[in-house]
Amino acid sequence: MPKMKTHSGAKKRFRMTATGKVRGRSAFTSHILEKKSPKRKRRQARPAVISRHDTKRVKTLLGEATRTRSPRRTSS
Repeated sequence: MPKMKTHSGAKKRFRMTATGKVRGRSAFTSHILEKKSPKRKRRQARPAVISRHDTKRVKTLLGEATRTRSPRRTSS
């Protein structure tokens, strides 16, 4: 079976954190900014963690869904 290809649009829009969360751009930030408060605009300027409902779909597009993290090693 051939390898899964990474979705080109998804790799430009989303980033994975080291802990496996998906981060992306907030909505409602491109226009009609005059009525939005500066605090709201600052908060939405930073990347937001994607909802857990969409995370599985985005990870599949990024080719991350099949990867599993290795268990943490404990020092003893």
